[in-house]
Amino acid sequence: MAADVLWNPPLTGDTAIERFARWVSRTRGIDLPDYEALWRWSVEDVAGFWGAWFERLDLPHDGEPEPVLADASMPGAVWFPRLALNYAEAMLRMPGRADDDVVIIARSQSRDEVTVTAAELRDQVARARRGLLDLGVRRGDRVAAYAPNIPETLVLMLAAASIGAIFSSCAPEFGTQSVIDRWRQIEPVVLLAVDGYRYGDKGIDRREQVGEINAALPSVRTVVWLPYLDPAASPPEGAIGWSELTARTGPLEFERLEFASPLYVLFSSGTTGLPKPIVHGHGGITIEHLKALSLQSDLGPTDRFFWFSTTGWMMWNYLVSGIGVGATIVMVDGNPAHPDLAMLWRLAGELGITYFGTSAPFLLQCRKEGLHPAREADLSALRAIGSTGAPLPEAGFRWVYDEFDPSVQLCSVSGGTDTCAAFVASAPTVPVYAGEISCRALGADVDAFDEAGASVRGQLGELVIKQPMPSMPVGFWGDEDGSRYRASYFEDYPGVWRHGDWITITDRGSCVITGRSDATLNRGGVRLGTSEFYAVVESLPEIADSIVVHLEDPEGGPGRLLLFVALTEGHTLDEALTRRIASELRTKLSPRHVPDEIHQVRGMPRTLSGKKLEVPVKKILRGTPVDEAASKGALQNPEVLDDFVGFAERS
Repeated sequence: MAADVLWNPPLTGDTAIERFARWVSRTRGIDLPDYEALWRWSVEDVAGFWGAWFERLDLPHDGEPEPVLADASMPGAVWFPRLALNYAEAMLRMPGRADDDVVIIARSQSRDEVTVTAAELRDQVARARRGLLDLGVRRGDRVAAYAPNIPETLVLMLAAASIGAIFSSCAPEFGTQSVIDRWRQIEPVVLLAVDGYRYGDKGIDRREQVGEINAALPSVRTVVWLPYLDPAASPPEGAIGWSELTARTGPLEFERLEFASPLYVLFSSGTTGLPKPIVHGHGGITIEHLKALSLQSDLGPTDRFFWFSTTGWMMWNYLVSGIGVGATIVMVDGNPAHPDLAMLWRLAGELGITYFGTSAPFLLQCRKEGLHPAREADLSALRAIGSTGAPLPEAGFRWVYDEFDPSVQLCSVSGGTDTCAAFVASAPTVPVYAGEISCRALGADVDAFDEAGASVRGQLGELVIKQPMPSMPVGFWGDEDGSRYRASYFEDYPGVWRHGDWITITDRGSCVITGRSDATLNRGGVRLGTSEFYAVVESLPEIADSIVVHLEDPEGGPGRLLLFVALTEGHTLDEALTRRIASELRTKLSPRHVPDEIHQVRGMPRTLSGKKLEVPVKKILRGTPVDEAASKGALQNPEVLDDFVGFAERS
């Protein structure tokens, strides 16, 4: 698989990953001349790698870091059994930052800019900690936030973590039932809620929804009210205000906990059933996030780190860990396309953002609209662009290198809520290849398996992880015997994590993710990834979005390959456009990729974090009632499901 090199790493020798490799060579006597050697050591000696990384971090802790991996079983791995630490204590060290350094910049369409210094952040966490203790919150209690990407949400999370309470957040745009479905499972005792928010120039009142959520959660003892849409609004009856919670200060202390003690609960999208409550631990998240931010991304005290996210996506949890490497984190709440698609790029210029994280669909939309970010703002501080959430096709890579300074590194990564981490990623010492994710992440023993469970290179396979990672879930909440957890990842290959993505790994170690394996397209026995369809179809100016599904023939026939398209304004799906779509797919991919039918719909169902959903569409087309096929409250645009219902009824 040949690919153009779009970016080569500068030969400075001064990145965090290079300093770490030299330190390992000096202290362990291991020769690590390049990234491939470092990655190979990290998976051939998993305990040696993570033990060295923990030593290098020099985190505050109690107990002993040996053994590193007492049990390497999957599931059931036991990491650092004699060690106790606290995520909040590790993060609030904020290495390299003075008390008066700004460590948070928060931009919002609901209120003026907020900045928080290192000293102010520690003080706010101490105050929120005191407030939670005064409310009777203790270790193991759950604390929930129905709040956006703003400093108060992070303060509450760190305060809860300092006590050993367990945190969970939902973005306020989540539908009421989606929130209830999540939090009924974990029974929070405290609920932080905003009164509403602005999305662009539109105010969205959520007071009624907060009331419904609270009424459905009898476990909640206290609602903490944060007036965000209307700063003058008083708390509803029975609630206390954020200012009241944080009115009294106290010592900033940290309960050091066992490595696997629960830190927070993240939820799967819940689009096709009850969301999975994925429990992440203090130790695993701490050392994984610091590894990814420092070694893979080279972030430190001189950086301003931004990733556009809501509190309902794991990238929020990843973003806020940026303080743990001393970076200034940039939190943005609101409509990323208001007043236009250049808004975030202008913000990057104004704030001097050095690492700009976003989604692949956002980059592709900028390309489709002919946006030139470097003409919109002074992006001279920018050194890296992160992309995740969906596969970024080659055209997206080339657009970045057409539009930005050639020294900017494109960091395409892929992972999951399941580990709150990336499996395949970038590194400051690895080239960027057109259309490919640069490398497998350190400590992630990623492989591609064929249908027989054999490792393959240069061809499509199941993405698997063959050895444990510290940030693999502690478990699922309420899954006492672990059966739901095992069924989610370990049924297909005993002792091996099957993630559910198609991946191709090249001989040089780069990777291409080509969609979800549960949305498999199978034409004549050949498996096709969905992302390559979208890269071709959505490059056409008439196509705003698309989704492709394959309906198998139960009698063994070829089945039907169906392509649905949403069109840009002023276009319709006529015979000429249908022929053009087919021709593009045939020419750029293969005759197998030409759909049997092409149909127009208003839009494609997407999760609140922007992921396209082939599986619910396929279920609807198979006759599954829409309410069973997808949880509408977990979607950005549930109304578009009606188009697929109508199609199924007519077919």
